[in-house]
Amino acid sequence: MSDVQQLHEAIAAATKTLQSLADLNAQVEKATDLIEQCLRAGNKLLVCGNGGSAADAAHFATELVVRSAKDRQAYPAICLATDGGLLTAAGNDYGFDEIFARQVAAFGQPGDVLICLTTSGESKNVVRALEEAKTRKLKTIALLGRDGGSSIGMADIDLLVRSNSTARIQEAHQVLLHVLCEVVESRIKE
Repeated sequence: MSDVQQLHEAIAAATKTLQSLADLNAQVEKATDLIEQCLRAGNKLLVCGNGGSAADAAHFATELVVRSAKDRQAYPAICLATDGGLLTAAGNDYGFDEIFARQVAAFGQPGDVLICLTTSGESKNVVRALEEAKTRKLKTIALLGRDGGSSIGMADIDLLVRSNSTARIQEAHQVLLHVLCEVVESRIKE
């Protein structure tokens, strides 16, 4: 396959995956409602994921704390995947499956929202974070891929991207995260 053909196939697959997001309209509306309620009440967002999803989680938290499309107040959002010292200590002392749950236990309060990203739905540390969030009475949103894996149905709101390509799922998650930011920014006036 030539490079040009590969590019065209990637564009076609990405377009098909992104168009499928229109099926998530009701879930996206519920997710933005949940985020808006959290922020209006003075609570915070906790965001986590592994690998590329960790990078997307950090990007989302940055958009909320700094800004997305317009200047506005800072929204409290913490990415649980960015503190190397904390991650390695929790991983060493409690195991990798506990790296996010331990932080949810430390930072999560009732009224906060945990947002998890996993392209497979099988990340044990994400499952544990969702479990800990439920214990602590946080609301939860999961951005999932494929069939949702073992994470499907664990969160209050699932945003499931039905694709078997990690790259296409991550691209769709980025669009969803940007839409969440844009809608929340447009709803919350300073």
